[in-house]
Amino acid sequence: LSAKRETKEILLRDERAVCGLAAARSYSGGGSYPNVSLTCPLPGVPKAVFAAAEGRERFETRVTVLENGLRVASQNKFGQFCTVGLLINSGSRHEAKYLSGIAHFLEKLAFSSTAQFSSKDEILLTLEKHGGICDCQASRDTIMYAVSADAKGLDTVVNLLADVALQPRLSDEEIEMTRMAVRFELEDLNMRPDPEPLLTEMIHAAAYRENTVGLKRFCPVENTDKIDQKVLHSYLSNYYTPDRMVLAGVGIEHEQLVECAKKYLLGVEPVWGSAQTKEVDRSVAQYTGGIVKVEKDMSDVSLGPTPIPELTHIMIGLESCSFLEEDFIPFAVLNMMMGGGGSFSAGGPGKGMFTRLYLNVLNRHHWMYNATSYHHSYEDTGLLCIHASADPKQVREMVEIITREFILMAGAIGEVELERAKTQLKSMLMMNLESRPVIFEDVGRQVLATNTRKLPHELCALISKVKSTDIKRVVTKMLHKKPAVAALGDLTDLPTYEHIQEALSSKDGRLPRLYRLFR
Repeated sequence: LSAKRETKEILLRDERAVCGLAAARSYSGGGSYPNVSLTCPLPGVPKAVFAAAEGRERFETRVTVLENGLRVASQNKFGQFCTVGLLINSGSRHEAKYLSGIAHFLEKLAFSSTAQFSSKDEILLTLEKHGGICDCQASRDTIMYAVSADAKGLDTVVNLLADVALQPRLSDEEIEMTRMAVRFELEDLNMRPDPEPLLTEMIHAAAYRENTVGLKRFCPVENTDKIDQKVLHSYLSNYYTPDRMVLAGVGIEHEQLVECAKKYLLGVEPVWGSAQTKEVDRSVAQYTGGIVKVEKDMSDVSLGPTPIPELTHIMIGLESCSFLEEDFIPFAVLNMMMGGGGSFSAGGPGKGMFTRLYLNVLNRHHWMYNATSYHHSYEDTGLLCIHASADPKQVREMVEIITREFILMAGAIGEVELERAKTQLKSMLMMNLESRPVIFEDVGRQVLATNTRKLPHELCALISKVKSTDIKRVVTKMLHKKPAVAALGDLTDLPTYEHIQEALSSKDGRLPRLYRLFR
């Protein structure tokens, strides 16, 4: 009986569903729909038009050169906000004829009072109306003033950038405040538990002794009192010229950006006058190699009650190539293949655990605290280096492990290993370029250096073409150069520069044996 009742209920349910379907397929007036397949266009309904990017040009970087030599570059990216900024071919590498540290001072003085704005607070309030933020970064070869704000405020943003770069007041009070900020940063640099910024300074000083990118990026303490308005104006008159600038924007229409550039950056006389430039430094970087050592007690470098182990830090580097050369891509793949990192990284050791410095160094030598590969590249040179950290008693062994890794770079490379490094590099490139400020910097830097921009898919195609023979070729060429060495901490057991050079010239990367009667 129960089975019959269930069957009857199912039949009734199906009948209701069929009636409901029939009702759904009829007009409200009583007539029924024509029996038309859903894959065919409905009669009397206009054809759907879908929104789409207007061809390839939507993704390409557009560049316009104004009458005064200023380049305006833009990249269209849909969204409410835009990032716009001025990139200037100026930095610490251009300070050979000036007091060292001017670029560092200019970075700290950025977005202070100008001809139009009486204080930094007024600038921030103006940006706040458009939901904007500002930043300035000075590197060895570029100074960058950038603003992210609502795209509707583009006119205000370009006006502000032009005023900040060309009409700064540089008052005595602001310069004094900057001196204090610079001194504090220098003290902080020497006290930080992470020595990477200091080691990067040291390795550049060793690799390019007293020239171009080897000049100090941070202002020396003794120069803080010597830099004043007169010194800054002298430097600005030579390097803040339109032909050395790029106005880059992401998230705005190109024509609109060009109009704003003509309005605020064309025919504007800067506060230091428009006298003819005299002393522009066009020196090409000269790689020298060498060693820079800083003996330092690292035992008390701690942020809290838990003591950080006392470590000695070593960085060994060799000259690579400029980012304008074809070999730049193989070097980028090599750097990704070496990878590495710290023994205790946030997120666990899974990030890049197949890279050589993880597999061959950190996984095999538990006493190594860090082994990381870095690649610094500039318009006329480059530097590939490995940073390693360990207990002071194991410095000699640590140096030998790193020199051995340099020699192994020129050895056999597995197909899987190479493909993994190439995929990882492409992945990192594409993920970074999801961010609007990163696209802005990429557009600005490429246009500043080459007047054009290689698009991500072009770079990915170049990465895909890299073969193991290309890696071997660039490494063999690199190993013929003198090494650059930076050492920080307790250096009692540090091998001599000559021994490190000898190890990098050998077949297996081993240091010469030392025989001692007493240890």
